[in-house]
Amino acid sequence: MADASVAPPPQLKDELDIVIPTIRNLDFLEMWRPFFQPYHLIIVQDGDPTKTIKVPPGFDYELYNRNDINKLLGPRASCISFKDSACRCFGYMVSKKKYIFTIDDDCFVANDPSGRAINALEQHIKNLLCPSTPLFFNTLYDPFREGADFVRGYPFSFREGVPTAVSHGLWLNIPDYDAPTQLVKPLERNTRYVDAVLTIPKGTLFPMCGMNLAFDRDLIGPAMYFGLMGDGQPIGRYDDMWAGWCCKVICDHLGLGIKTGLPYIFHSKASNPFVNLRKEYKGIFWQEDIIPFFQNVVLPKECTTVQKCYIELSKQVKEKLSKIDPYFDKLADAMVTWIEAWDELNPAGASKANGTK
Repeated sequence: MADASVAPPPQLKDELDIVIPTIRNLDFLEMWRPFFQPYHLIIVQDGDPTKTIKVPPGFDYELYNRNDINKLLGPRASCISFKDSACRCFGYMVSKKKYIFTIDDDCFVANDPSGRAINALEQHIKNLLCPSTPLFFNTLYDPFREGADFVRGYPFSFREGVPTAVSHGLWLNIPDYDAPTQLVKPLERNTRYVDAVLTIPKGTLFPMCGMNLAFDRDLIGPAMYFGLMGDGQPIGRYDDMWAGWCCKVICDHLGLGIKTGLPYIFHSKASNPFVNLRKEYKGIFWQEDIIPFFQNVVLPKECTTVQKCYIELSKQVKEKLSKIDPYFDKLADAMVTWIEAWDELNPAGASKANGTK
């Protein structure tokens, strides 16, 4: 038997935080213990702040509730959603690590086709530490994977790739469907494991799911704002997708990459499609205007940092989307508040991002 004392240390142990939004006890961590225990957890408690959330013993964690958010951010706390999993982005803001992995509390360890438990965190780290290839599609998917390479005809000038800012993982069992699709396919389950990772091409948007996601906080953190959703807002369940659209256009502008595919997690619980329809109803109509907006966004060359890109994006949201609904005026203002709060809590990062010493 191998000597545990000489086992390799966990990758990025001191450089990665795990962010979990929740309204319940975190018993699901027991299944993840072999993979998560070496890492620091940031738990963002949503809902009633007087409720006690129990965390299994042996985990290194900090827990924030709404009272903590209000105390830390003051008036700027208004940019953090309430009664919605979008509250998780507060964890991104208070983290001091280079990398973030975020997961929902109804997601469990999946098994690959051989029956082996999938270490999702390990695969996300591999994705983030390897370059992306958004400028030219490699038909053998990720050329940096073992057993793969750039295929014949791939330009040598593109083979160095670009830094990977986001690793977007997938899910087995309950698919990440919108409410209308849930209603017509209530029994559908995803049993298809595709052993592939690919870079999303430059100029192409995608629907980002926040339940199994990792990113380089130094490269793209200030753009990982999950918007205004949930309590007091006319829309929900578009938080991760809003962040994904913003991140993608900023990554394209700054020369960064986003990967999707492996790793898989096991999504155990389908949310109520009728409740979801009520949350998504306006978004289903609005997205027909939102998507063309993001497809046509042009960021000026003066936008050389994520913060500058995001502020410019907020101006364009106010200018071009507020005609759809006054909500977008409010959202644009919250985007600015988010950046102000981010820079206040991350002054060193703000200085570095703005090119000052």
